[in-house]
Amino acid sequence: MTKHKSIAVDGPSGAGKSTLAKLLARRLGFLYVDTGAIYRTVGLRAYRAGVDPEDEAAVTALLDGLDIELKYGADGLQHMYLDGEDVTDAIRQHVISRYTSGVSAIPAVRAFLLERQRDMAREHDVIMDGRDIGTVVLPGADVKIFLTASPEDRARRRFDELRKRGQEADYDTVLRDIILRDEHDTRRSAAPLRQAEDALLVDTTGNSLDESLDVLLETIKERLKA
Repeated sequence: MTKHKSIAVDGPSGAGKSTLAKLLARRLGFLYVDTGAIYRTVGLRAYRAGVDPEDEAAVTALLDGLDIELKYGADGLQHMYLDGEDVTDAIRQHVISRYTSGVSAIPAVRAFLLERQRDMAREHDVIMDGRDIGTVVLPGADVKIFLTASPEDRARRRFDELRKRGQEADYDTVLRDIILRDEHDTRRSAAPLRQAEDALLVDTTGNSLDESLDVLLETIKERLKA
């Protein structure tokens, strides 16, 4: 049985994990799995149901019969479906970030999604990004990267991203939310955000997208050869 290669990219909100992992997957010929999008879909479900994302019992009740699918479209990109509806754009609303942070701290939610993520790595060469990939989801990953940048740099990137999508955004609000998300993700009891002991720390503060991509691509190729 062929053992597939796996690359774990972890880091805080707005570090550029999804953008860079997506580009790396194309260059390497790997399947890209955006685990954050999966959690965002659960967050969207809670938002639409009017459920407090930190109400563990209420969120856990939503998991019964929850229909979430990850598919790859004709564009080659990952699309998220909730109850048959393509919610790829809907989950990127700024308000969903708070819901995602809340539901992702609930053990039942993480357990619900864990094996789905691991199955993808068993069946494909994958590059998977999130907050606990190298520590919990794929602790045996061939390459582990912990990607970060200053809160101000991450807020600027997220602000620009939201504006490009035509969404209303305020830089100070985005920065405040980034800092709050960092605190929540690092302090939660269920799979807190932390750098795996064998992960390489890559700080992209001040880097252009191409500069960050080149650093990561060189690092990954060297580690896969080793």
